[in-house]
Amino acid sequence: MPELPEVETVRRGLEPVLAGAKISAVHLARPDLRFPFPERFGDRLKGATIERVDRRAKFLVMPLSTGEVLTAHLGMTGRFRVEGLAHEVEPGRFYAPTPPTGHDHVEIALTTVSGDDVALIYSDPRRFGFMELFGSGEFEGSGRMVSLGPEPLGNEFSASYLVDVLRDRSTPMKSALLDQSVVAGLGNIYVCEALFIAGISPRRQAKSLGAARAERLVPAIRGVLNEAIAAGGSTLRDYVAADGKLGSFQQSFRVYDREGQACGECGSTIKRMVQSGRSTFFCSRCQR
Repeated sequence: MPELPEVETVRRGLEPVLAGAKISAVHLARPDLRFPFPERFGDRLKGATIERVDRRAKFLVMPLSTGEVLTAHLGMTGRFRVEGLAHEVEPGRFYAPTPPTGHDHVEIALTTVSGDDVALIYSDPRRFGFMELFGSGEFEGSGRMVSLGPEPLGNEFSASYLVDVLRDRSTPMKSALLDQSVVAGLGNIYVCEALFIAGISPRRQAKSLGAARAERLVPAIRGVLNEAIAAGGSTLRDYVAADGKLGSFQQSFRVYDREGQACGECGSTIKRMVQSGRSTFFCSRCQR
């Protein structure tokens, strides 16, 4: 599943095309994705201008000139492409470089600020993604958004915040950091990498983090996310960015997906275990 850096890569690919674009028509090939489309979805979008393309956690967020907010979650295999430009733009695709045909579920016709008539097409073979449309003033107070913790790259996420929010949690550190109510947008890959960089065991009880470890962990999380964004995300299976190039952060993995290989810091063997149904990769000598 795409994590924060991959979704941010998609956002950066869409923003130059969609910001200021006016929607002229919407075609739905089916009534639902993971969930049914909102009531009167196409009618509510038609005629609206997309003001900008934001990101909240793993959601793409597009405020509209009507006051409503369009959000999209890519699930596991969702992907956007833009047709009608001089060069087709595909700002992030997951699961396969050439997806099976017959999985284009949404087509939105737009006119860009430069006057180009283009089509924004959403395809999703597994249909785990979804789109929602929030009425004016409803977005920030919606159930999905209220439950999210702070953005890991934002000012609200700090060592003192992390110590405070985890002080009563007996769950392992790895599981706590995957909880979206603790910090928004973190996923399995980057939690494994950040815990290794900070020298913290994924088994450690979250409430025992302490100030000193938190002071190492917060910059480790920010650093690994910024590294991955700069690299265009991580290519597991087949993920590519807007220009068609593969994300390359997987070439920099320190522990993730490296079970049985030597740790680059101490030379001991990287191990794998399962926590909350997810694979955890770690170095038992470097991480305490």
